[in-house]
Amino acid sequence: MATSLSFTPLAVSASSSMITKSTGHLQFNSMAFLYNPLIFSSVSSNLESSRASRKLNRIRATTLRDKEEKVIVEDNFRSNSLSDSDVERSLGKASDSKSGSSSDWAVKVEQSINIFLTDSVITILDALYHDRHYPRFYVLETIARVPYFAFISVLHMYESFGWWRRADYLKVHFAESWNELHHLLIMEELGGNSMWFDRFLAQHIAVLYYFMTVLMYAISPRMAYHFSECVERHAFETYDKFITVQGEELKKLPAPEIAVKYYTGGDLYLFDEFQTARVPNTRRPKIENLYDVFVNIRDDEAEHCKTMKACQDHGNLRSPHSLVEDEEDESACDLTQADCEGFFDCLRKSLTPQNK
Repeated sequence: MATSLSFTPLAVSASSSMITKSTGHLQFNSMAFLYNPLIFSSVSSNLESSRASRKLNRIRATTLRDKEEKVIVEDNFRSNSLSDSDVERSLGKASDSKSGSSSDWAVKVEQSINIFLTDSVITILDALYHDRHYPRFYVLETIARVPYFAFISVLHMYESFGWWRRADYLKVHFAESWNELHHLLIMEELGGNSMWFDRFLAQHIAVLYYFMTVLMYAISPRMAYHFSECVERHAFETYDKFITVQGEELKKLPAPEIAVKYYTGGDLYLFDEFQTARVPNTRRPKIENLYDVFVNIRDDEAEHCKTMKACQDHGNLRSPHSLVEDEEDESACDLTQADCEGFFDCLRKSLTPQNK
């Protein structure tokens, strides 16, 4: 199952394209649009447009339309090339201590390493799981959970040292791991983990991946988030291709019980929490058969990809629920939070006297 990847870091303002299915092939229609703050008018009639514009412009939303079997994703979802403009957008506002050329060079090196690592793993998976779909999905979901564990571990360490005070990152990353857990439970219910070799491979890759991600995240959070974006992007493309080829057969099969409970259960707070490009309560999946399950898993991976792109712009990530709560509570104060980017930056700031 050959799959191509794209890896382009997120700008706060992103291009998008619509992937449509036509005779087993994917077609792309470019379209660009910005997040509309007015969508929050349905959340609270007391929201002020000026506050909404200031806070909500951090995130640009796109919409996944399940009924038309179309999913909107970033315009560069399948391009391996890294243009200069892409690099500039990914950096956002560069630090005064770094020149533009050195920052661009660093981003290109990081992304090249990530692309090489991801392509290497995909080559192995293609060879081992060419026609074994559920075991492949089981391996993917076991691996996909790992970065969020690693991010949370490092952030907890920073909090213990007083270097980091950004709760939104912990909330969102936990919600992402919770979503991937249920993807894994679905694959287990479908029999993806029935063979000892598949369990052995997935679990040992996960252990190695965890320590690699911890080290990468400590050195360069931007690089770690981009690598996770690469993994999520591959997962999206894998599920999208599977749905295209096997769609009619999947519609004849019942949905696993765990999928019905997760996607249609009573408390969907964590389901909304990991979708940082969406307003809470705006996506409520329907689960009638196995086809619906895989469509929603695919769409989840697209949401993960957008969140990982947002994280590459340091300090940009906000919990979707926090945004709504801030707008509803007009008396809320913007508190100064301890912040740093990577272990060495945190250490440097901790040793630098703070002006009070």
